[in-house]
Amino acid sequence: MTLEPLIHASHAIQIHTAAALSAFALGVIQFAAPKGTLPHRAIGWAWVGLMATVCISAFFINELRTWGTWGPIHALAVFTLVMLPFAVLHAHRHQVASHKRAMTSLFLGALVIAGLFTLWPGRIMHRVVFGS
Repeated sequence: MTLEPLIHASHAIQIHTAAALSAFALGVIQFAAPKGTLPHRAIGWAWVGLMATVCISAFFINELRTWGTWGPIHALAVFTLVMLPFAVLHAHRHQVASHKRAMTSLFLGALVIAGLFTLWPGRIMHRVVFGS
């Protein structure tokens, strides 16, 4: 494992990675911690902010181009940015099941599954985790 590829990556990739890893850690804490408490809400808002940072920083990463300068990461970023407010709205309306389903889906889709794709050979995170 080496941070060298990440150190030499663009600032957008560094910000994206830091926010994604932080959101992943907070997400794991959220799943384990009691729900509906003040700490749950505070960590939840921090998680939403980190996820927004992940999405916004994704628009400055153009290494995988599928449609012109855009790629699957950008479609996922748009989808996540649209879904985050709905997930928060469910919580404000005390629609606990909908809130839980939305947040769990965002965590699994936008962090876990998307994160696994960053480990694809040739990608920066593959080089970070597995070396050259």
